[in-house]
Amino acid sequence: MAKVLIVCGGTGGHLTPGIAIAEELLARSHHCSLVVSRKKVDARLIQNYPTLEFVDAPGAPFAWHPVKLLKFIWVQLSAFFFALRLLSRIKPDLILGFGGFVTAGIALPGYFKGIPFALHEANRIVGRSNRFLSRFAKRVFLPDEVTIPGTDSSKIQFAGLPLRKEFVSMSREDARQTLNIQPAEKLLVVFGGSQGASALNKWAKESMDDLAQKGVSLYCLTGMRSELPGEQGIQTEAHGLVRSWFVPFSDSMPAVLSAADVVVSRAGAGSIGEIIRCGVPAILIPYPFARDDHQTANAEFVGRKDAVRSVQETQLTTLMDEVNALLWNDSNSDAMRKQLKSLDRPDEAKRIAESLEEMISHSLNGQALPVPHTQG
Repeated sequence: MAKVLIVCGGTGGHLTPGIAIAEELLARSHHCSLVVSRKKVDARLIQNYPTLEFVDAPGAPFAWHPVKLLKFIWVQLSAFFFALRLLSRIKPDLILGFGGFVTAGIALPGYFKGIPFALHEANRIVGRSNRFLSRFAKRVFLPDEVTIPGTDSSKIQFAGLPLRKEFVSMSREDARQTLNIQPAEKLLVVFGGSQGASALNKWAKESMDDLAQKGVSLYCLTGMRSELPGEQGIQTEAHGLVRSWFVPFSDSMPAVLSAADVVVSRAGAGSIGEIIRCGVPAILIPYPFARDDHQTANAEFVGRKDAVRSVQETQLTTLMDEVNALLWNDSNSDAMRKQLKSLDRPDEAKRIAESLEEMISHSLNGQALPVPHTQG
């Protein structure tokens, strides 16, 4: 049995794949500790996993603003000593990081203590933290066709986003029963990732009446900071009372996505992976201020596979046309479902866990790590 320290806090896109790998490693009789941030999104999600061991770590994102830069330096210094204490207590055989400021604060002290380190990047453009940390990693998991300039290609293993074992597609009827909702003729789901998206919330609120007149209910995940009202009802002549829901957060994302006829979403790697798993026709709205514009790259990649459509945030006036083209055209939505199914990789957690076990075995035996079998 090995001890693995999984550093995955800061966003849902980091935390949920970390949980997926922990679940797989625990099933293989290894011990896992997960390092998370002190953000509300992490605290909210980990409540659903009482059997997993979580440790919250100090951290702050990098910024050039003088005050924020000083905060970053101070918090990272605190995180360094926190990491040394944590590593001395847990004594992990391997560290797996998913990027962000939390990973850097744990991975570097671990590297200097001689602990093997693996890195996972889910986005089509590798984040600044992961570009820096890749030089210290023994193995780097990247999406297909993605590379990091200056990183030894023998380190790279192509891998998708691992999803939690409970993240499975449901029938539309079971999903709606799970959510305790009874939509009108169609259901449109709008969500902006783990922290919500104000632009999508605004569009949903302004479009609710127009959708209701067409017999379309709305289920909008607003994020925990939103103050939008909960359940809304609009009386229509053609469809009677059409209900819509504005929900801050959901612990049942497989049900939310499976219940939908169409989804409007941000283009984070985690959101795209969940949409693929549930096979629901989707329109992606990349967050225009994402670092390195990585969400646009994510959307363009799956768009080239004809698996999604995308609309830039500056063109939200065209979004309703795109929604209608999927809601009311079965051939469009069926073709998209077929393409989404072809992209699904249900065994990614297993493949990554096997690679991590290989790393641990070679490290304990003092052997050089072989080139990954999936190397392109």
